[in-house]
Amino acid sequence: MEQEKTVSSYKQAGVDIEAGNELARRIARMVKVTQRPEVVSGVGGFAGISALPPGLADPLLVSSTDGVGTKLKLAFLTGKHDTVGIDLVAMGVNDILTVGADPLFFLDYFACGRLELGQAEAVISGIVEGCRQAGCTLLGGETAEMPGMYPDGEYDLAGFAVGVVERARLVDGSRARAGDAVLGLPSSGLHSNGYSLARRVLVGEDPRALERELPELGRTLAEELLEPTRIYARAVRALLGADGVQLNALAHITGGGLVDNPPRCVPDGLAFKLRTGSWEVPPVMRLIAERGPVAVDEMRRTFNMGLGLLVVVPGSQADRAVALLAQEGGRVVGELAPRGEGAASVEFLP
Repeated sequence: MEQEKTVSSYKQAGVDIEAGNELARRIARMVKVTQRPEVVSGVGGFAGISALPPGLADPLLVSSTDGVGTKLKLAFLTGKHDTVGIDLVAMGVNDILTVGADPLFFLDYFACGRLELGQAEAVISGIVEGCRQAGCTLLGGETAEMPGMYPDGEYDLAGFAVGVVERARLVDGSRARAGDAVLGLPSSGLHSNGYSLARRVLVGEDPRALERELPELGRTLAEELLEPTRIYARAVRALLGADGVQLNALAHITGGGLVDNPPRCVPDGLAFKLRTGSWEVPPVMRLIAERGPVAVDEMRRTFNMGLGLLVVVPGSQADRAVALLAQEGGRVVGELAPRGEGAASVEFLP
């Protein structure tokens, strides 16, 4: 009879406490570049503490949580882990921006079967970069090493964004009216949605496809698919409080694409009229549609189609808003109109 192996330490059971401590030390050094003046106590303690910015008469806290989804599969296949952290921050921060909130801080959750220091540090470096782009503090997080829960080399991510907005400046869609202009800000590609379909169409069962340079993209498929989600904090800050612009609504185009997301930010009696020729559809999305083939209606309900954020302002203020967003690539892509009974909430015009 074979004698059972004895297990006399946590490390033998699959959890390396010292590796976790070393990662915590590395994170503490990295996060300093994200620290806002409101931070009272950050990474290292049992809880992160942040004050509210001074001068707010009636502040509201705004929060959102999200993950990266199956885009992580591409990080595993390619061994490139320094961009998915940006995606993680973007998905939460872009959501809280839609109500006019200023991102204050971010918390992350990194879970793996076996902690690989270099891999985890690369992921966290992306989260730090995302927080830097968003102008928020990486206030804390959790690294969970759980043997048997994840295959070696794989992990999962979740993130939690918290921001603040003055109640009087809350953007809740209630001021949106028919005749308002709809501006679009370009996406950086697929962002973090639709990857189950994109991988099925473009990669299939051959991971080597990721390393092939595609003329349509001008780079490898891996480089295209791992392009991080764009963070729109700078663009929204340019609009908030700007003279001559009333920000009526904002829509982050995530899962559900251009069909399901826009109606979430305006009253039921309004419809979006989007002019499809007014913005550029990224080559990767045209490639997915062709190779699938994937019907245009399915594409629009799955992907952002090149628009990562929609901005609604009064029609008379469209030129001013476009000028403020010139460096961000903002342009008018449509308008709001009354929605008839039984009519679609988003209509695509030539």
